[in-house]
Amino acid sequence: MFPTMQTAPAYTRVVARQTLQRPTEPVQPQKQAWSPDVRAYVQRAFDPANLIDGVEGGVMSERLRNVITQAAEAGQLETIDWSTYPLPQVLIKAERDQAALRGGMASLSANLLSPVLHTNAHALHDARTKRNYEEMDTTPAEEEAITPPWKKTNKGSLEDRMSGKKNKHDKKQKKAEALRADFGVDFEMLARRKQRFGYTSPEPSPYLSSRQDSPKPVAGPIVGTCEKIEKSYFRLTAPPLPDTVRPYPVLEKALTLVRNKWKQEHNYRYACDQLKSIRQDLTVQRIQNELTVKAYESHARIALEMKDLGEYNQCQTKLRDLYKLDLGGNPGEFIAYRILYIIYTCNRTDMNNMLADLTTADKQQHNVKHALQTRSALASGNYHRFFRLYQNAPQMGPYLLDMVLQRERLAAMAAICRIYKPDVALTFLAKELAFNTDVEDPEDFDAVQRACLEFLCQHGGESFVERKDSGEVRFQTGKAIAVFEGARAAAFRGVDIKGQI
Repeated sequence: MFPTMQTAPAYTRVVARQTLQRPTEPVQPQKQAWSPDVRAYVQRAFDPANLIDGVEGGVMSERLRNVITQAAEAGQLETIDWSTYPLPQVLIKAERDQAALRGGMASLSANLLSPVLHTNAHALHDARTKRNYEEMDTTPAEEEAITPPWKKTNKGSLEDRMSGKKNKHDKKQKKAEALRADFGVDFEMLARRKQRFGYTSPEPSPYLSSRQDSPKPVAGPIVGTCEKIEKSYFRLTAPPLPDTVRPYPVLEKALTLVRNKWKQEHNYRYACDQLKSIRQDLTVQRIQNELTVKAYESHARIALEMKDLGEYNQCQTKLRDLYKLDLGGNPGEFIAYRILYIIYTCNRTDMNNMLADLTTADKQQHNVKHALQTRSALASGNYHRFFRLYQNAPQMGPYLLDMVLQRERLAAMAAICRIYKPDVALTFLAKELAFNTDVEDPEDFDAVQRACLEFLCQHGGESFVERKDSGEVRFQTGKAIAVFEGARAAAFRGVDIKGQI
C-alpha cells in the first residue's frame, strides 16, 4: 500500500469578521450668526422697492444664498461693506445684460436678412418639404442624377466614374438652382459685378446685407458713469457695464480718500481692496496718465510696508511700463526698490540685467546710489558697511532690507566667528549687527544687548555666552563657528520669491 499524500488547498483560508464597526454619528454643522450688516443686506434684497422686473423671486433668493455662503467660506462676512455691496437682483440683471450683449451679435446677423427671405420663409419651408416628399418617388431622370458614379454604365470619362467629380458638380449646380428659386437672387448678375472689381467667389453666398444693415462694432474703451467713491474689488469675468465703472474725476477722489484713510486707520485689507478696484477701473477705461502712476505707486508703498510682496510685484511690473511712457512719478525711487528686492531674491541674472539697464542719470539719484552701495557691500562681504547703510536707508528701503536683515546677521556672525578668536564682547556684536534698530530707544544700551543676546540664543548660541568676573558678557566665537556656519547656509538655502517679477 502506498502512503496517502495530502495536497495543499488551492486557496488561503480567511477568518470571517464577526463584529461590525459602530457607525460614527455625523457632526452637526454649527450655525454661524449673521452680523447686523448682513441682516440689513438681506432685508434690502427683499424690499419691494428694490425688486427688478424680470428677476424671479426664487432666482434672487438662490443668488442671495450663494453670495452669503461664498462670503462665509472665504471669511469675508465681516470685511465686505454690505451697505454698498450690489444686491443679488442687480447682479443677476447685470449678468443677463452681458449675456444678451454677447448673443446680440449672433442674432443680429440672422435678423438682418433681406426682406425677400423674411417674406418667403413659409414658402421656403413648404418648397423644401415638398421636395423631401417628392424624392420618395423619383423619375428615371432623377434616379439617374442621384445614382452613384460607380453604378453607372453610361457616358462619362473613366476619371469621372472613379472619382465622382461629375456627380459632385451636378449636386452643386442643383443646389445653386434651388437657392435661386428660394431667395429670388440673380447670382449671375452678382458674379459679373464681382468680376468687374477683380474678385470672384467659387460659390456665391445667398446671404446679402448692405453696409447700413451691418452691426457696428464698439470702438475704443468704455467710459464709466458710476459716481460711488468707494467700491469693492471684483474679479471680472466679462466686459463691465459703464454704470459699474467710475470715471476719471471720481477715481481722483477715491484715491485721495484711500490714502487719507490709510494714514488715519492703517487698515490694509480695506486699502488693498479699494486700490485694486481703482486700478481695475483705470485699466478697463485704458487711462494711463499721472493718476495711474500715482495709484500704482501708492499701492506699492503700502504693500511694502505690510510686506505683501505679491501685490508689490504686480505694481512694480506695471510701473516699469508706465515709466517708459514718461508719465511722471518717482522712477528713481522704484528702481532702488527693485535693486533691493533682487538682493533679497539672490537672483544674479536679474541683477546683471538690472545693472545693464541703468543709465548714468539713474545712477546719480540718491535712492539708486544707496541701493547700489548696498549691493556692492554684500557682494564684497563687507557686513560692517552693509549695516551702516541699513541704518541710513531712505524712504521705504528699510522695509525691503528688513527681509534680508536676519540672513545677513547670520552671515556676519559666521565671519566674526572665523576672524575674532577666542571671544568678543556682547556690546561689540550688538553694535556691529545694528541691534539698536530693533528697540524703541536706540540709546537704551541694556535693551540693545538684550536684543543681541536673544538673537544668539535663538540660533543655538546660548551655550557660548559667558559672563566674566568683571561683569562683562562675552561670546565664545571660536567654539560657535560650526553652529553659525550651519545657520547661515540654511538661511540662504530657502529664499521665498513669492510674486517674483
